[in-house]
Amino acid sequence: MAETPSSPNQPPKLLIAIDGPAGAGKSTVAARLAASLGLPYIDTGAMYRTVGLLALRDGLQPPLDDVAADRVTQLMLEHSIEAEVGGDGTSILLDGDDVSSEIRTPECSLMASAVSALPLVRKALVPLQRALAERSGGVMEGRDIGTVVLPDADLKFFITASPRERATRRLRDLSPENGGLRLGEILQQQQQRDLQDTSRAESPLQVARGSVVIDTTGLSLEEVVDRMLREAGRLLRHNA
Repeated sequence: MAETPSSPNQPPKLLIAIDGPAGAGKSTVAARLAASLGLPYIDTGAMYRTVGLLALRDGLQPPLDDVAADRVTQLMLEHSIEAEVGGDGTSILLDGDDVSSEIRTPECSLMASAVSALPLVRKALVPLQRALAERSGGVMEGRDIGTVVLPDADLKFFITASPRERATRRLRDLSPENGGLRLGEILQQQQQRDLQDTSRAESPLQVARGSVVIDTTGLSLEEVVDRMLREAGRLLRHNA
């Protein structure tokens, strides 16, 4: 378990894990929760999206066969992926260039799911994710945070929502250059992503033991974050 500093003038050093399917709102609530608690926000999905971006640039498409999987592993050896965690969230540098915006396309999302199923990719990224969290605590979100990356996190959440609600949110969050996609297309891509995430052999998406499950369907961002803050408050009072 992460230690909580005794000084009242310092923010608590907590490790908070947030898991959930695509479009559930994990990134938004994680960033807001981290800001409210004075903790770093760590977006692990951005790391897998960056590997996905490398694969897409190399001309690969999901699903990945054994030859493509070997190529992804080689690409990770040939390129540098770094994560910088600050007050505004996680910035991802690919060979020194910030690709934080470029990795947010639906194509990167699907490829991220494909590459995240590769054991060698996870083996390379999980230690980096743990090191970022254990350095100063933080709110980390992804799909296997509570189950694999931070199984001893102080607090675990599983954020979900109905498929249509998640697809609607994803469509709303798309950048203008991807605005040609329709709700039905987003829903179909999301269903494909859900199947990939829950059925993969390596660290499948599931509810970690001890998680607080929150269905965000019909809830505002403020309502979701307030619920999470109440859970964090109970934990802090218990550890005081």
